[in-house]
Amino acid sequence: MPLPYSQYRFPKSIDTLALPRVTFPPGFKRRCRELGKIILVTGASSGMGRETAILLARGGHTVYAGARRSDRMLDLAELGVTPIEMDVSRAEDNDRAVRRIVDAEGRIDVLINNAGFGLYGPVEEIPLEEARYQFEVNLFGLAHLTQLVLPHMRAQGAGRIVNTSSMGGRVFTPFGAWYHASKHALEGWSDCLRIETAPFNIQVVLVQPGLIRTEFGQVLVGKLQKLFDDSAYKAGLDRMFAMISTPAATDRGTEAEVLARVFVVAATAARPRRRYVRGATARPLMFIRKWFGDDVYEFVLRRMFG
Repeated sequence: MPLPYSQYRFPKSIDTLALPRVTFPPGFKRRCRELGKIILVTGASSGMGRETAILLARGGHTVYAGARRSDRMLDLAELGVTPIEMDVSRAEDNDRAVRRIVDAEGRIDVLINNAGFGLYGPVEEIPLEEARYQFEVNLFGLAHLTQLVLPHMRAQGAGRIVNTSSMGGRVFTPFGAWYHASKHALEGWSDCLRIETAPFNIQVVLVQPGLIRTEFGQVLVGKLQKLFDDSAYKAGLDRMFAMISTPAATDRGTEAEVLARVFVVAATAARPRRRYVRGATARPLMFIRKWFGDDVYEFVLRRMFG
């Protein structure tokens, strides 16, 4: 039975070999890192996650794609990606996924925490149970998965965590309180984690997408119209529906493949940035709030949403 990775020793000379420790030739760790990385991408059944997994596999990396909707990942195996059915809000799924990868590959180099969703609606009318689930998926689920991979990365002497935030982690929009709260929390959590793990050569990177051309907008509008048809906030919601549903809003969204290229850089660059911003309206809205303040930013929101 193989020894745990933490018990391996890498002596300068083979003369220092002392059983029962397992020894590898000089430069073994460096050569391993130069090979393709072992990567887990969550939220990979569609959109950015799916395209990221495919691009990484084409780049020669060993990629595991995790998602709840396994039926939508059946074709990934033909593209060199290994699908894993998992729900990041379920601890047992996270345990099983990490064990499977480490047992099969002996290590895990990169975790891309991409699973997430957006809960929208008036704060007054959204049940707190749903708000808690928003945090369970967007923050606590990925936090648990990160806790599971960190011991392996520390033992390896290297690793990388890439977290999918949003421009919504720096700005805000009407009726998105719980979604924005979860992404703001993820930003602060990731910054703290980056400092904590730096001594172990584990890097933490945030990707902040803007508007992406996915099914998100259509699903959001359909759900909100059913849930809040008789809402006291219906007038504001209707204005938001109208804005999201226009062809112009759909057309200006950035293609998921464009974001996938950003994720590839975030996962594989030798010296990654702390944050990558990409996607329609992300930079303008973040710039306005940062440099002109909340008064001007809220004026822009009122012009956008009516």
